Amino acid sequence: MTASLMIPRLMIQGTGSNVGKSVLVAGLARAYARRGLAVRPFKPQNMSNNAAVTADGGEIGRAQALQARAAGVPPSVHMNPVLLKPETETGAQVILQGQRVAQARARDYAALKPRLLEGVLESLAKVSEGADLVLVEGAGSPAEVNLRQGDIANMGFAEAARVPVVLAGDIDRGGVIAQIVGTHALLPAEDCALVKGFMINKFRGDIDLFSEGYSLIETRTGWPGFGILPWFADAHRLPAEDAADIRPAGAGGPVKIVCLQLSRIANFDDLDPLKLEPGVTVQMLLPGEPVPGDADLVIIPGSKSTRGDLAFLRAQGWEVDLAAHWRRGGVILGICGGYQMLGRSVADPEGIEGPPGETQGLGLLDVTTEMVPEKQLTRVTGTDLASGCPVEGYEIHIGRTDGPDCVRPVFQIGGQPEGAQSADGRVIGAYLHGMFTGDAFRTAFLERLGAEASGSAYEADVDRVLDRLADHLETHLDLDGLLAVARAGV
Repeated sequence: MTASLMIPRLMIQGTGSNVGKSVLVAGLARAYARRGLAVRPFKPQNMSNNAAVTADGGEIGRAQALQARAAGVPPSVHMNPVLLKPETETGAQVILQGQRVAQARARDYAALKPRLLEGVLESLAKVSEGADLVLVEGAGSPAEVNLRQGDIANMGFAEAARVPVVLAGDIDRGGVIAQIVGTHALLPAEDCALVKGFMINKFRGDIDLFSEGYSLIETRTGWPGFGILPWFADAHRLPAEDAADIRPAGAGGPVKIVCLQLSRIANFDDLDPLKLEPGVTVQMLLPGEPVPGDADLVIIPGSKSTRGDLAFLRAQGWEVDLAAHWRRGGVILGICGGYQMLGRSVADPEGIEGPPGETQGLGLLDVTTEMVPEKQLTRVTGTDLASGCPVEGYEIHIGRTDGPDCVRPVFQIGGQPEGAQSADGRVIGAYLHGMFTGDAFRTAFLERLGAEASGSAYEADVDRVLDRLADHLETHLDLDGLLAVARAGV
């Protein structure tokens, strides 16, 4: 047995999507790291357009970047070796170890899995180097037995890598007994043997009232329980993996920021710091909803398909709403794909994002964009030219944008101008993601909209929440028992 295979590993799978696997792994990573263990997160396959750029020049799911932060280590492309980025209803870009390797329709993806599994196991070995514990996150649910053949996300991975599994159920959505007992009933015996127990997540109320149900699950499945985790109210203060999770931290403040929820919205982590500002209300505008007349700022976010989302934006009536918002004196910020949409045109002569062609833009900035094969993937630092405040973040895009409005850049990045503004300064476009994590820049930008300085420290707040999450898990889950499962293996 190689040294990497002897490293303790534990896989948290869920009874469905959005049962809290990502937050659970982040909390466990922080808890075990505080115990002095060298912890590494790992997710063999993720499907998300909300990616993080790593220092080694690749991209991974943003949840794994948060888990790496919780563990106190830099994120690496090997922590999420397969990332699927949906481009259409039936197809996705396939990222392997941080780099695009294919574009595949759902029906053709199965043929890629043997190649991808080899990369997944290679990355697992790399992540395991120097680790005391590897925490693995599953995807979706292992009960989707129709997807079991060639699986690299749940039980197929657990079997290939010989990793013990603990199943998490979400009691908040109801039917948690059926979730777990039903999963046991559907799994073949060899997969059931890999499952070493279960936990209940998102419980509200008196835990003692569920003792009978908890015992019933243990009896019906033969799996031991590792605890019932009460609802963690501060989870919304952590970076969101899904656009539907972007909500104001409380009642919200008088400055209203609206973000268009595009059909292929990507890298919307720009909103995470804004949603925590007490003087701000952040609203994700759902398809078909009009832009509110009292909005101070409308954000057009990143997109996995700029021309496709331009058509989607127009279909919602948002093009007319944006023009009216600007006439009322409102501010519009386009980030990455949103920046490209603000221009006069977006051309894709080689068909990189879809059928070759050119699409008329919103015409709110005098710039044009042409898609190019080379993808920009880099972490950057710079200066906001309006305030002089430092900024940092990342760029993750294809396409080059140029035009007369670029003579009024937004930032200086690496000694070069970045972005464009209208003559009145109320239409702003830039490629920089993550700009609002900087407290000084965020404060200066929001003061332009009329928000009072809050003095909040975003990065420090995220770490405080991770510590409170770790405390929460230490109190309510059997962390010693989970660690023993990891060390025992399968």
